[in-house]
Amino acid sequence: MELEQKFQVRVQEYELKNKEFAHKEAQQLQEIQRRFAEIEQKELALSEKEKKLARKEESQNKLHMQYIQERENLKNTLSQHLGMSVEEITKKLYKLIEEDMVDYKGKLIRRYESEAKDEARKRANYIIAQATTRYAGEFATERLINVITLPNDELKGRIIGKEGRNIKTLEMITGVDVIIDDTPSSIVLSSFNLYRRAIATKLIEALVEDGRIQPSRIEEVYERISQEMEEQIAQDGEDVVLDLGLGYMHPELKKLVGKMKYRASYGQNSLGHSIEVAKLAGIIAGELGGDARMARRAGLLHDIGKSLTQELGGNHVDLGYELCLKYQEHPIVLNAIKSHHGHEEAQSIEAAAVCTADTLSAARPGARREALENFLQRAIELEELINRKMGVRQSYVINSGREVRVIVDADILSDEESAVLAREIAKEIEEGFQYPGEIKINVIRESRAIEFAR
Repeated sequence: MELEQKFQVRVQEYELKNKEFAHKEAQQLQEIQRRFAEIEQKELALSEKEKKLARKEESQNKLHMQYIQERENLKNTLSQHLGMSVEEITKKLYKLIEEDMVDYKGKLIRRYESEAKDEARKRANYIIAQATTRYAGEFATERLINVITLPNDELKGRIIGKEGRNIKTLEMITGVDVIIDDTPSSIVLSSFNLYRRAIATKLIEALVEDGRIQPSRIEEVYERISQEMEEQIAQDGEDVVLDLGLGYMHPELKKLVGKMKYRASYGQNSLGHSIEVAKLAGIIAGELGGDARMARRAGLLHDIGKSLTQELGGNHVDLGYELCLKYQEHPIVLNAIKSHHGHEEAQSIEAAAVCTADTLSAARPGARREALENFLQRAIELEELINRKMGVRQSYVINSGREVRVIVDADILSDEESAVLAREIAKEIEEGFQYPGEIKINVIRESRAIEFAR
């Protein structure tokens, strides 16, 4: 009985599973049939699209053939009417179109060039204005003498010493002229070398304070002052690099930066000029989307060679380039050193910013000065150079030597030759003269017709 019940339960379970399986099989069959129906509809739609595309292509082919036929008929009609072959007409039409396009292209180029120049001028003026208004540095022209005030006139005799031994020792050791005249309680130190004058000034002040003035003491104090000056120079360079936020710099380069404090160019202190260029270049590079910090670094080091020109001689650009190359400075710094005097083209925003800042710092009124005699001599030589040119009637050096006005004979030189003359004069000035900033050459050609009524 029990076995029969188990058998019946198993039979019921089996029948239930069979029903479920049959139900699932019916559902799958319905899904397959639905998908087949969808595929058939898509095939019908695709077939209809292919037919439409074929009809469009056939229509386009007919239109193209019609266009070709009409074009050939037009060519033949023009050929019969003008008495020219189809090839000749085609070439003539192409030539007319080309000439028209060349003229149109020339007008477009001139228009876009004019717009670009106007926009560039506005942008450049804005950037320069931003740089100059955001930086206001103090400056003072360097002199060739230092005046030392003495407590009393009796010290003049002690500085001179017996038979002039003290003053001779001072001049020999420092390389500075010590001028003692009738001016009350003061002596004058004269030298073109700011470093030597600074040492001599500190030396005499220390001797006066100490009171013992004799050759051996002078030499002893000189050694101490020289050592203190070297340490101060290194500290000055360190302070400048730190103030500008330039990060690591080789100690020798920092020392030379400090040494620029005792170097002047056309009366402008080299360190003050380099700091000014660094700050202006940083502002300009920042406005143009460049690296302001790298521009400041290049601006500070662009004249680093001037620290060695008095000892080694030569060109400060080459000296500076070799120094920075030796101490593995960034290529942007090397390019800025070369490009700020036109030895090579500026290859980055930062180098171009240094060139602009250098011109701003050096050429602004009051930044640099020269002795009157040197200026007059250079102006005379400049006018003589220009007056030797063919066709030049008169020439004038104006605007403190920064501009030359050249009047030429219109009967000898044409407008084109005047432009060539201006370029030749500029090139000869660049090769034969040394000057700060730039010199503008204006060539003026005027034609006059003169007749008399009698």
